[in-house]
Amino acid sequence: MINISLPDGSVRSFDKPVSGADIAASIGPGLAKAALALRVDGKMKDLAHVVDRDAKIGIVTSRDPEALELLRHDAAHVLAQAVQELYPGTQITFGPATEDGFYYDFVREQPFSPEDFAKIEQRMAEIVDRDLPITREIWDRAKIKDYFLKHGESFKAQWADELPKDEEISVYKQGDWLDMCLGPHLPSTGKLGKAFKLTKVSGAYWRGDANNAQLQRVYGTVFFSDKDLKAYLHRIEEAEKRDHRRLGPEMGLFHQQEDAAGMVYWHPKGWTLWRTLENYLRRKLEAGGYVEVKTPQLNDRRLWEKSGHWSNFRENMYLSENEEGLKEFVDDPARRMFALKPMNCPCHIQIFNQGLRSYRELPLRMAEMGSCHRFEPSGALHGILRVRAFTQDDAHIFCEGSQIEAETIRFCQLLESIYKDLGFPDYFVKFSDRPPTRIGSDAIWDQAEGALKSASKAAGVDLILNPGEGAFYGPKLEFVLRDAIGRDWQCGTLQVDFMLPERLGASYVAEDGSRKVPVMLHRAIFGSFERMIGVLIEHYAGRFPLWLAPTQAVVATIVNDADSYAQEVAAKLRAAGMRVDLDLRNEKINYKVREHSLAHVPLILAVGRRDMEGKTVAVRRLGSEKQEVLELGAAVTKLSEEARPPF
Repeated sequence: MINISLPDGSVRSFDKPVSGADIAASIGPGLAKAALALRVDGKMKDLAHVVDRDAKIGIVTSRDPEALELLRHDAAHVLAQAVQELYPGTQITFGPATEDGFYYDFVREQPFSPEDFAKIEQRMAEIVDRDLPITREIWDRAKIKDYFLKHGESFKAQWADELPKDEEISVYKQGDWLDMCLGPHLPSTGKLGKAFKLTKVSGAYWRGDANNAQLQRVYGTVFFSDKDLKAYLHRIEEAEKRDHRRLGPEMGLFHQQEDAAGMVYWHPKGWTLWRTLENYLRRKLEAGGYVEVKTPQLNDRRLWEKSGHWSNFRENMYLSENEEGLKEFVDDPARRMFALKPMNCPCHIQIFNQGLRSYRELPLRMAEMGSCHRFEPSGALHGILRVRAFTQDDAHIFCEGSQIEAETIRFCQLLESIYKDLGFPDYFVKFSDRPPTRIGSDAIWDQAEGALKSASKAAGVDLILNPGEGAFYGPKLEFVLRDAIGRDWQCGTLQVDFMLPERLGASYVAEDGSRKVPVMLHRAIFGSFERMIGVLIEHYAGRFPLWLAPTQAVVATIVNDADSYAQEVAAKLRAAGMRVDLDLRNEKINYKVREHSLAHVPLILAVGRRDMEGKTVAVRRLGSEKQEVLELGAAVTKLSEEARPPF
């Protein structure tokens, strides 16, 4: 007998091996119809997979979170089949599911264009209508290589030849079309449905190497319903409108250029926005009991070797050597190297190590607006959201083990208050445990992971497991913001580190007089100023709340006779702490209003002869056609109060 344990705790027994489809049918016809795949002891399998032993089984339907990835993987295969039917001679390479959809890479002499999408989508819909069974077969290496070579698929043949010799090669067929794939897949093409859309085409390289053949990558997305597809396409349209790479330069905040790839040229308005955020954060940190420090950007490699960064992070570090460095280490050739810091933690430990520390000083919360550099691959760069030169809103909390819980609670409360002030009340938290490449023993990792989980529970934080994504020195929490159109942005982090302080010789005198190594909590709230500003631009579509806006108000004249009064209005607003521009140009007021509205200025104060005589201003708010006429003194009081930062 084979005993099948179901998610509800019930057990079904079968007297012979049984497929996932048969298990679903034994439960009920509704489930049999809705079934898409099988989960066997936590692993996804095709619905046709035969279970021949006792196991925990789950039937995957469209309601399951992992079902969407399954759907997207199938859509990639249907796309590839459609392209090869329409354009004979096109070679296929790889086609995975992605976070928002799927893509497939093709080899074809004639380039694809968006104009081809309607034709390809129509053929994909025809393949869905055929409801072709999707079946899995195991082929030996010689057979599959011979098949692909006979069909002109040199890239697939090469890939088959490079797979490990002991690896089982599975092939998935849908009708006469097939592809090498690990699976799993849907039972038939008809299960895919028609809520799919091809979105763009771009260039790619075979195996991701620019030295290899160039490919064409066709992207698409797919959902279980037209409603979800339309919502996604609307979100993409909104995202394009909000793209910080366009809005930032248009608003005069920053620009980027190839002379400093992955770095940012901040313009006056952008730097004003930066300083507003920095001043706000500094006030919050001071109130939270932090001390602020500043550390060198360039450190000798010996520090990075001791910390473990040299062996675990070197490929992402900018290295430097010069004549002075060579002279310093003339007797030690291995030491002729410096590195720009990729993170601040080893430098903060150097400050902690100055003098004898006592348990009475702990917890010591050490913050830095630290300028860091990391050599990110060019393909990973994305505006100011992913850069090579960035400023972390970094801090390290040196504490005793017994203080981890209280400090975690304190940090989570601080982070939540800041996110709410910035307009992000909705966020979730991932727990990232030990990565494959790391320092320290499993026993230390067990201790660190246990401490962070326990502290998170005490802080009331619900965790989503993010396996293998911790830092090389400790597990971490990742705080993920959700923006105005439902996109997720990973920003804040909290890491428990039992290792770096010991590696770098940190210690304190405990209450019993012994010397102990402090625990170090690495934490950030923005992640980096660059990333947070990019997220804010897209979240607000450039229409910042009044306290954040680089230019909070423009005083614009209706007639030139009012120039002196406009200057008086601007001076009073500035004296009240507001950031104000003057527009005295000899242009019509409607033109000025339109121009400043396009620049997303929150307040436009129009003044003319009547306002000058009555000491009033006409206030127009961004996005409103109405205007409010206020006495000047009342306007200054009201608007400056609205513009006050939330601290």
